[in-house]
Amino acid sequence: MNEVIYELRDGTAWLTLNRPEARNALNAPLREALWAAYRRFADDPDARVAVLRGAGPSFCAGADLKEMAQTGLAIPPPDWLPQLGRNIAIDKPVIAAVHGSALAGGFLLAQGADLCIAAHDARFGITEARWGRGAPWAAPLPWLVPPRVALELLILAEPIPAARAYELGLVNRLCAEDELEAVAGEMAAMIAANAPLSVVAAKRMVWETAGMPLAAAFERAEELFAPTYLSEDAQEGPRAFREGRPPRWSGA
Repeated sequence: MNEVIYELRDGTAWLTLNRPEARNALNAPLREALWAAYRRFADDPDARVAVLRGAGPSFCAGADLKEMAQTGLAIPPPDWLPQLGRNIAIDKPVIAAVHGSALAGGFLLAQGADLCIAAHDARFGITEARWGRGAPWAAPLPWLVPPRVALELLILAEPIPAARAYELGLVNRLCAEDELEAVAGEMAAMIAANAPLSVVAAKRMVWETAGMPLAAAFERAEELFAPTYLSEDAQEGPRAFREGRPPRWSGA
């Protein structure tokens, strides 16, 4: 499926939205290809981390409104678009590398990623209110930013620049557009070099304990990290440190 290019390099799966002539607007073929790419990443034993990015001048401009008008789409079905943590479970980390526009469905993709890197020219917006559409997928937003900021994004429908997104914590790192791939690759390589079971448990802990009472969060965290402590990798790490060599992770 040429609508999403899948490349595996040194443990990092690069998922590139490839509809640049339409600013990677999410038409049916692109959505289908993105489902396939995410499933391939989830099942790929050699892929430790994924970077999601867009070809051309934008990350993703959101839904293809022309297609939407033609089909008369009302309430999108649950599988309309893969939304990490909602309708597709991937334990491994996903990084969004954003340049240009990340609007509506494009914002959804960036919001669902575990980490987000943005070029200085990036803009983030939930523009559904401009076109009479809904944004139930933004339900996690008040967990990521203060409620008043979430309301600003939703009811003003005005995109915010990358610098403000960084200040709000929606973006982990800012960089020049021509450095985006290098910065994303560096971050992905750092993750891929870490113990895979530790990384998976850490991701699950952050997302699963959000909003839990503290005592329940500690209990769930202990459950999630128990297999990590009991793994061979938990012995390999200290052994490698003692022997002065890089760890050789088995994921077991």
